[in-house]
Amino acid sequence: MNYQNIPLLENAEPGSQSFSKTKSDEKYEEEPLENRLTVDDFKKIQNFFEPPELDHTICMTREEFMERMPEVLGHGTKEEYGELFDKVDVAQDDSITWDKLISLVLLNLSEKDERAKSAVIPQWKDPQLLPMIHKDAIQKVIFLKSSSRYLTVSKEGLLGIWEENLKLQEKLPITSDVIKLKNLWVTSLVSLENVNKIAVASTNKEICFYDLLSTKEFSCQYKLQGLGSTPVCMHYWYNPQDANESILTFGDIAGKVQAISFSTALISLFEKPAMSPSDEETTMTINWADLVSGYHRCCSTLEHRLHNQEWVRQVIYDASLDAIISSTTSHVNTVVLAWREKSKQKWIKKTSFNIAQGIHTFDYHSRLNLIATAGLNHRVCLWNPYVTSKPTGVLWGHSASVVAVQFFTARKQLFSFSKDKVLRLWDIQHQLSIQRMACPFTKSQEFKCLFHFDEAHGRLFIAFNNQLTFLVMKNETSKKVTSHEKPVTCVLYNSVFKQVISSDTESTVSFWMIDTGQKIKQFTGCHGNAEISTMALEPSEKRLLTGSPDGTIKIWDFNGHCHHTLNVGQDRAVDISQILVLKKTILVVGWERAITVFRFHDFTPFLVQPEEWKGGAQHREDILCAAFLPPQTLVTGSYDGEILIWNNSTENAHHILHPYHQRRLHSQWDADAQKQFRAEEGHLLSLSAGKTLLGLNSSEIDTTEGNHAVMRLSFLEARKNIAVTGGANLVSCGGSGYVRFWNIFKKQLVAQFVAHSGAGPIIMTTDKMNQHLVTGDSNGCLKIWNIEEYCLNFNEDQVFQPPPLIKSFQPHEDRISSLETCAHSSRVLIIASSADGSISISDVWGSLIGIFGQMEHWKIKNNIPLPQKDIGEFQAVEDVPRATALLPEEEPFLVSPEQTGFDMKVKGDSTSMLNLEENKNFCTSSKESITLKKKTYDFCHGGLIPKSSSTFRSLHIGALEEVAEVNKPDFLVNPEKYFGEKPEEGCPKNQDIASFAETLRAAFDEKSLFPKEILDRERKAKQLCQQTCSRGKIKRIRKQISLKEK
Repeated sequence: MNYQNIPLLENAEPGSQSFSKTKSDEKYEEEPLENRLTVDDFKKIQNFFEPPELDHTICMTREEFMERMPEVLGHGTKEEYGELFDKVDVAQDDSITWDKLISLVLLNLSEKDERAKSAVIPQWKDPQLLPMIHKDAIQKVIFLKSSSRYLTVSKEGLLGIWEENLKLQEKLPITSDVIKLKNLWVTSLVSLENVNKIAVASTNKEICFYDLLSTKEFSCQYKLQGLGSTPVCMHYWYNPQDANESILTFGDIAGKVQAISFSTALISLFEKPAMSPSDEETTMTINWADLVSGYHRCCSTLEHRLHNQEWVRQVIYDASLDAIISSTTSHVNTVVLAWREKSKQKWIKKTSFNIAQGIHTFDYHSRLNLIATAGLNHRVCLWNPYVTSKPTGVLWGHSASVVAVQFFTARKQLFSFSKDKVLRLWDIQHQLSIQRMACPFTKSQEFKCLFHFDEAHGRLFIAFNNQLTFLVMKNETSKKVTSHEKPVTCVLYNSVFKQVISSDTESTVSFWMIDTGQKIKQFTGCHGNAEISTMALEPSEKRLLTGSPDGTIKIWDFNGHCHHTLNVGQDRAVDISQILVLKKTILVVGWERAITVFRFHDFTPFLVQPEEWKGGAQHREDILCAAFLPPQTLVTGSYDGEILIWNNSTENAHHILHPYHQRRLHSQWDADAQKQFRAEEGHLLSLSAGKTLLGLNSSEIDTTEGNHAVMRLSFLEARKNIAVTGGANLVSCGGSGYVRFWNIFKKQLVAQFVAHSGAGPIIMTTDKMNQHLVTGDSNGCLKIWNIEEYCLNFNEDQVFQPPPLIKSFQPHEDRISSLETCAHSSRVLIIASSADGSISISDVWGSLIGIFGQMEHWKIKNNIPLPQKDIGEFQAVEDVPRATALLPEEEPFLVSPEQTGFDMKVKGDSTSMLNLEENKNFCTSSKESITLKKKTYDFCHGGLIPKSSSTFRSLHIGALEEVAEVNKPDFLVNPEKYFGEKPEEGCPKNQDIASFAETLRAAFDEKSLFPKEILDRERKAKQLCQQTCSRGKIKRIRKQISLKEK
């Protein structure tokens, strides 16, 4: 076969050859360029990058690659080669080599191989043991479709009835009127599904038929007697098109294979004797001789003796062959196929397979037309029923005799189980072992093994003597798209490279193109065998930081080179929950009550040690999250629900927020206070006896551990005027599904609501414009809220009404582990990772775009119109950035430094924040005097104002509110301090008043405060004033002298 023209990354599915040429061509053209390149194409590309006459490889820029590759290969457009270059050039070095290009191709091939492998190889849960209700070896396991029950029967005659979830429902002894239970051995059990009966064979040479619908407890309806030998194996088949037609086959210890063909099974299996009792519950005895003689016209018998007195180990009837297949452990006539012509009643055609050393069992696959045999010679052979001379395939791999085989029909695979307790799964087409599992279920060397695979429920039963073990197959991996093999722990968006970065518990970092969802790079073993718990990007987004429970943070470039290792745990394992990369420092939180800080001036060695955080340990539980608001506000949230506000410059905490309690901070320099702090650990100090901040009794507060844990913190940075309006600028979420809005200037809880009821701790994120809040819970559910107009202004009463819910949907099957938003192609996108191993991308309207790692790549197009949703009273709005109403810079007197609430202290002053009551008074007065923007949703008064659909809906035109009386400025009350009377003859009346420059000099250093031009002008004005004054004084003196002389 010529492989030169076969694409390396072909995505065609089985059966695609039946499509028309036009459709195939269209599908081929829609595939990425790298999927259409052949082996010859890659050889040409390699020869171009690595020409034989040169001893080094060539680097190509994007323009060179786009120009030369279409000429070299003769197909593809420049745009396609440009897209391929962008996928290869992950670090945006503007150059690629052959190694980088082939790395992308190999990664794609590996991904395709992993997808194919996951679709082929089943994954199993841990083995489980069922209760040991049987005292002897288990002979059979069957599933009743009609009642959804499992039946197990053991050698001593005990029948176990199990529910579909394998919970024991009942156990019943199989009794006999003639032979006591202790003398009875049960050999086989089959289900007669079409008539709701089961047949049980025993060593007393009988087959008993039990009616499952009987009003009596497990009554025997028919008893077939007079069999020449003990039946040891049975099989039952019925025609699904005509349930009256059925066949019961069985083999005995004398080598006979016998069959009963029923023609009116739904009416009665056997004809009722004329003298039999009328009681329907009475057992009817049927003699085998009567069946052979034709006494029962509703059924007929067939038999053959080709096995020559050897025990018949297995027997089945297959309708596709219209033949009975049976086997023994003899090397002669090991497998026998017997069939008859329809016009005859006796078996006249037989064929046999002679297999060396014999077999234990076999199975037949009607679609593949193959018989698989479990050989005593350690081999699994595949036979064509019409070719008896040699097998069509031999599966090698077992090191002991094979005791069981069974086809996995849907996958065209084969299970085999050997005496050394090794289970193998074989690919029939390639005749290869694709899975091997060692089963150390029993320590006994001698055991009777029973193997049964329930394909409908994905359960594999293996019985060792009287102990039944089962394995459950995990959900179909081919139907479930996963981005990582292990649970995903964190996801980031790189706006510079337009890439999504994800990590998992196996210490793997993957890079994805957000435009298509294609994986372009992957780093494995970043922290050895330890998981990656969190990640962060430095401000330029050219470096990636990964944190791990091994106690280290590593700093990577996008070529996979580690530049630094931060020794967070100081050579011990610690939990790292979040990394904050600021302008001059890296802050790490997670395992202790203190913040770990790394300063960039220490980043000379490869291994960087932490420095001391000046604020010390102010939290009383582990810190779970943190957020930063420029220029210097840092907040941290802990497991007990406390949020601490820090000054990042001084590294001191100055306030504690809690939804129900308040306590005071302790100075790190006060040793006595530190001792008291440790002694009081675990207790809260309320503001007043028995009361909380909300005025509730302490008994009304849910104090369950972890119910107030702060899982995420996020500042609403787009809200620029919160210091004036008094609204919320901090969002927290966590335990019990709560979301809370805070005002850090007022140190006040503004609003709280339950976003996910009964879902436990939740996480969240917001978009950069602070228009949308996204929350995720432990069930894989996402909710998108509109917070654009939520809690914008101050309100004396706390708000409990949630913001408008845009969409609630469930893109994942397990816990949401990380959330990220990004603005891309004029759309706001939501990226969510989950513990189920998948990463989803959707828009803010809840429309799922795809799962990273799926077979078909998406393409995010520009200018896609947003869907119009009608969600309650909330109307869909255009997803465009909003203009924010700001105070004009020409009116600074409206917001004084004292009113803003920021820390405006002089360097070295120990006072870090303004008085709380003064801040509150200002915000109240400013609310009365200044109106920045009319809210669309008036949550404070409980009403909803309809939102305008105009582009200028953020503006409000109406009557001006009355301006509260304000104090007159000092220059109006005391004008003499600022303005003098008009000087006579150019000279000021009061010469003792200090000049403007002297006044400034008394309070400020004008040389550093004013430009040189202003100082020069003031100096000249001063000189002119002095000269004028001197001249006036001289004139007055001369005038006085002249008057005296007169």
